Amino acid sequence: MAISDWPASERPREKLISQGATALSDAELLAIFLRTGCAGLSAVELARSLLLRFGSLRALLESSRNDFCSAKGLGLAKYSQLQAVLEMSRRHLAEHLQRDDCLNSSEAVKRFLSAKLRHQCSEVFAVLFLDSQHRLIEYEELFNGTIDGAGVYPREVVKAALAHNCAAVIFAHNHPSGIAEPSQSDQRITERLRQALALVDINTLDHIIVGEGSCLSFAERGLL
Repeated sequence: MAISDWPASERPREKLISQGATALSDAELLAIFLRTGCAGLSAVELARSLLLRFGSLRALLESSRNDFCSAKGLGLAKYSQLQAVLEMSRRHLAEHLQRDDCLNSSEAVKRFLSAKLRHQCSEVFAVLFLDSQHRLIEYEELFNGTIDGAGVYPREVVKAALAHNCAAVIFAHNHPSGIAEPSQSDQRITERLRQALALVDINTLDHIIVGEGSCLSFAERGLL
C-alpha cells in the first residue's frame, strides 16, 4: 500500500507536522529524507530495509560514499543531499556556540564536538579558540594521528592560539575505540599544553574526549 493511502495520522510527514520530529522512528525520519520508495517498496519500507542493511541510522549516515551509493534506492544525488544535511547540522551547532557563553553551554559544546569528531576513524586533536567572554572564535582541527594516538605539539597549539588572538581554549580529541576515558598520555599532554598557554596568558578551560556515545570533560572530572 502506498503511503498516500495510509491514515493521515500514520504518514511520516503529517505525523512530523502534528507531533514533531521527535515522535518519529528512525525509519520514518529516513523515509521523509528519501521522499519516495522504489519498485515494490514504499519510502518507509525502503527506509526499514536500509536500516537493516546498515545496522543502524548512524551507520548509514556515516557510511562511505561507495557503500551508500551501492544500496538499493540510494545514489550519488541522495548522498550529496545527506552530506549537505549533516554539514548544516554541524554549522547549526557551531552557530549556537557562537551565540552563547561556552561555560554555560557545556552540553552544546559536547554535542558540537561529538558531531565533529565521533565518526573519525583515527584520532583527531582539535581546539575551540574562545574570546575573553568565552564565546567561540574558531574551531580548528590541528593534528591527525593513527588509531593509537595523535602527535600533539605545544608550540603549534600556542602559535594557533596567538594567531586567533584568543583568551581561552578548550581542547578536544576523539577515541576511535569508543571509550571516553583519559589515558596517562592524555593527561600529560593536557598539562603540557596548559602550562605552555599559561606563559602567554591564555586560559585552558577544558579538554573533552569524544567517545562512542558520550563525552568526558577533564574539568568535570577534576583533572584540570
